[in-house]
Amino acid sequence: MGWITEDLIRRNAEHNDCVIFSLEELSLHQQEIERLEHIDKWCRDLKILYLQNNLIGKIENVSKLKKLEYLNLALNNIEKIENLEGCEELAKLDLTVNFIGELSSIKTLQHNIHLKELFLMGNPCASFDHYREFVVATLPQLKWLDGKEIEPSERIKALQDYSVIEPQIREQEKDHCLKRAKLKEEAQRKHQEEDKNEDKRSNAGFDGRWYTDINATLSSLESKDHLQAPDIEEHNTKKLDNSEDDLEFWNKPCLFTPESRLETLRHMEKQRKNQEKLSEKKKKVKPPRTLIAEDGKALNVNEPKIDFSLKDNEKQIILDLAVYRLSAFTKTPALLQLASYPLLLQLPKLPFLLFFRQITVSSLYMDTSLIDVDVQPTYVRVMIKGKPFQLVLPAEVKPDSSSAKRSQTTGHLVICMPKVGEVITGGQRAFKSMKTTSDRSREQTNTRSKHMEKLEVDPSKHSFPDVTNIVQEKKHTPRRRPEPKIIPSEEDPTFEDNPEVPPLI
Repeated sequence: MGWITEDLIRRNAEHNDCVIFSLEELSLHQQEIERLEHIDKWCRDLKILYLQNNLIGKIENVSKLKKLEYLNLALNNIEKIENLEGCEELAKLDLTVNFIGELSSIKTLQHNIHLKELFLMGNPCASFDHYREFVVATLPQLKWLDGKEIEPSERIKALQDYSVIEPQIREQEKDHCLKRAKLKEEAQRKHQEEDKNEDKRSNAGFDGRWYTDINATLSSLESKDHLQAPDIEEHNTKKLDNSEDDLEFWNKPCLFTPESRLETLRHMEKQRKNQEKLSEKKKKVKPPRTLIAEDGKALNVNEPKIDFSLKDNEKQIILDLAVYRLSAFTKTPALLQLASYPLLLQLPKLPFLLFFRQITVSSLYMDTSLIDVDVQPTYVRVMIKGKPFQLVLPAEVKPDSSSAKRSQTTGHLVICMPKVGEVITGGQRAFKSMKTTSDRSREQTNTRSKHMEKLEVDPSKHSFPDVTNIVQEKKHTPRRRPEPKIIPSEEDPTFEDNPEVPPLI
């Protein structure tokens, strides 16, 4: 059953930025609303109100809507026109296909002087004799009735015959009220019988079935293994019973009354609840996916059912997963690194867990944030939208040196896993910069050891060396002072002045 709540009104007020106090138009059709309430307090400025195809049984709580111009209450359970005197600006009222049998209740609309259009087709009162003449004579402000314009001649004639038509309408109203009272009593009696039958079904035995032997019930309840087969049979029988009841309900003829509409709604709710219970049971019965066997060995699992290829090279193992295409993304976490187009992620810990997180995707395909990659030494696991893909590797790999890439062109996820004892040189700049310093130092020590000169010893000579002559004293030679250079001066007789040479500064 639906109720008018503030949240419901806000959800239907998106055109007004979900602001309800200044709302001028509101549509609450097909919400299974049974009672009209709260609207006159929360939406005082309403001009148009749509409430068609609900279960409203009475017009109420709308008298404070002074600005209301159009009220649509078609396809409801209304039996009487009332409580509309306060709607001073009401110009159009739609009460199509309701259960209005008291045609004299339209006299309450005489206070609505701006009312121009009225729809009463599909109501019991519309089948009364002289129905149109009575309405035209009672409401002089009307211009249109049931979509047909009221002519001046028609109004004059209706006013002339009003004294004769009114008592006939009163008699037809009384007959209708008596029929409605009988239908209400039958509906109440039927509803009480259905409640009793449901109570009997709910209390029928310990496990929902009827038994004649108590010992049989006790013995069946003791063993759980023995109950599994009957439970399945019972589940199937319940399904058949529900389907049979459903067919019987829809094929059974009934009158079009407010009670029948409510009964239909209750039946649909009951069916909906049964389906929800069945779906919950199915979810609970589903066993969890086993990824690791009892002996500790990893299993091969492909629950998302995606295509893949595994390449085993001398240095590394490459796994290519055909996940959905990714058109555009923006990176935010510090762990993400971009190598040209693909997405490169790496972490220096064991076990190595690669996360694609916080990526905003501007496409209609699966978001990369729904992919988790976990590389282990003997297997690799990829979670795609919560579904595991696990593959046992043919050789042991290095999780801390692994990388995961996602291309924009193909959308495939490529996981490169170097084997133990091997080094990948291409495609990873970070590993090159970290390994060059150590490699250079090793190369320098190797070259030095190659160029070292070794001392050769003559094995024929076994005499001990002369210790006194090991260190030879060098003769002290006096140092000669450098002779000062003689710079020729102008007074030197050998000096020749060349005029072509510029003077020294």
